[in-house]
Amino acid sequence: MTDSRKPVFLVIGAGGGIGGNCAMRFAAGGYRAVCARRSDEEALQKLVTTIEAAGGSATGTLLNAAEDGAIEELVARVERDIGPIHAALYNLGAQIGNRSLENTPHRIFELGWRLGTFGVFRLAHALFPAMVKRGQGTLLVTSATAAMRGNAGQHSHAAAMGGRRMLCQTLNAEFAPQGIHVAHVVIDGPVDSPPLRKLLGDRWDGFAQAKGEGGIIDPAVLAETYWHLAHQPKSCWTHEIDVRPHSDVPWWNDNPAPEIDAR
Repeated sequence: MTDSRKPVFLVIGAGGGIGGNCAMRFAAGGYRAVCARRSDEEALQKLVTTIEAAGGSATGTLLNAAEDGAIEELVARVERDIGPIHAALYNLGAQIGNRSLENTPHRIFELGWRLGTFGVFRLAHALFPAMVKRGQGTLLVTSATAAMRGNAGQHSHAAAMGGRRMLCQTLNAEFAPQGIHVAHVVIDGPVDSPPLRKLLGDRWDGFAQAKGEGGIIDPAVLAETYWHLAHQPKSCWTHEIDVRPHSDVPWWNDNPAPEIDAR
């Protein structure tokens, strides 16, 4: 029997930046957005209300993704009670701050891995069997520059993001032939979001002015990229993409090349 309910777009990490804007974009496109975030129920409900006021369909739930069984229970509940998950976005970071090796306890390093890599694995493990039965599905994974290059003080974050990238590749290798599209999205630049504004505080205006027009990623515009990735024809899937403002130097070339005397 065909499931007549709306297709679901599941967002794990539905904050006020990338996750929330993707939820709004997919809801506008006909999906029921299921928005999950760790805390701030008031902000979560505001996102749901905003989507519904625009004519979309949404549900909000609090989720501790590091808790054993939480992701799995959410996937099972959504599939059973709300509708088939046709697309999902894993949008949780693994940033635990700049820490030297000496100041990175085992539990902190492991937390980065649990959120950055293990959470993606658990979501795929819980979700992909149903997607395979339907013969289609998309998993979008937000990532970071740290997935491509490690820096000092980023032991946990870079290890988690690097593992996230390789996991996306192995998932693609196994499941792309079965109709499942996995896209690893490298965000190589600042995103205008509540966490960034809170981090910078009084410095935000100066930061934005220094970056100039179009120098900070607009999450509403970025959501169009996620929408496009989720609706590409099978003959032309993008498996990895890196996004940055026009004025930023790419992650692989952010140091000036040394002058070489070619004489």
